[in-house]
Parts: sequence; structure tokens; C-alpha cells
Amino acid sequence: MSDITVTPFLWFDDNAEDAIARYQKVFTDTEVVEEQRHPDGSLFLATIRIKGQTITLMNGGPMHKLSDAFSLAVSVETQEEVDTISDGLIDGGGAQSQCGWLVDAFGLSWQIVPTALFRLFADPDREAAGRAQEAMMQMTRLSIQGLQDAFDGKS
Repeated sequence: MSDITVTPFLWFDDNAEDAIARYQKVFTDTEVVEEQRHPDGSLFLATIRIKGQTITLMNGGPMHKLSDAFSLAVSVETQEEVDTISDGLIDGGGAQSQCGWLVDAFGLSWQIVPTALFRLFADPDREAAGRAQEAMMQMTRLSIQGLQDAFDGKS
């Protein structure tokens, strides 16, 4: 079988270039791999790489809107990363949602998930894992300390 790649393809109205600039600011190692422009110079299609993940963005017009049925998940280690990435993506018109989800200013849904969440949920102590899960369900932005406290039975 030939080399096959699977790449998320995101349809924007006309602001994909602004989205790319934002993602480059939030994720400093974001690179534009390829772009195609209309004869007037405006962006039509771009392929970018964020943290090694290739994503294609297209300015396709208002016919199709991004929805929370599709999201990009970002796994982070620290609360500072949770906060910095969330703030950077929300800036300019986005909104924090439940359980660590947010919608950025361009309508793209993201999940900013600390690796501690996976560790706590996978713990063999199912009662403690359940407390952490219940705590997560009450949070908007995830708090690593809040999850740990719930797991430990402190909240």
C-alpha cells in the first residue's frame, strides 16, 4: 500500500489567514507548509503544521460553518500551559466551554487537556477516578489541582 496520510481539513469563511496567524502566536512552532492563493493574492488554501500535526485550512465562503462536532485536542503537562493556550485561543471573541473545551475566535473547537486527566481516569481505584471525572464535568477550564483534589477525596 502506498504512503497514506490523514489530515484534518477545516473550512473557514474568509479568515483562515487570520486563524493561521493566531495559531502561530499560540503555538510558537507552527509552520506554514504550503499555501495556494487566488489571483488577487488572497489565501485560498493553506497547509500548516502545529506541534507536528498537519492541518489544511481553506477559505471556502460562508456555506459551511465549523462546529463542535469536530475539535482539535491539545495534550498539555502544566496548568500554565492549560491557561496560556486557552487564553490565546479565546482571545478576540472565543469562549470557554465545559470540560476543557473552548471555541476559538474563528469558530474552531479545541480541547485543552492536561495529561493528569488521563492518568487519573486510568487509575485502578475506580471510585477515585469517578470523583475526578465528576469534578471535570463541573469545570469549564480544567484545573489540574482541582482534578487531583477530587481524586484524593479532598473536595
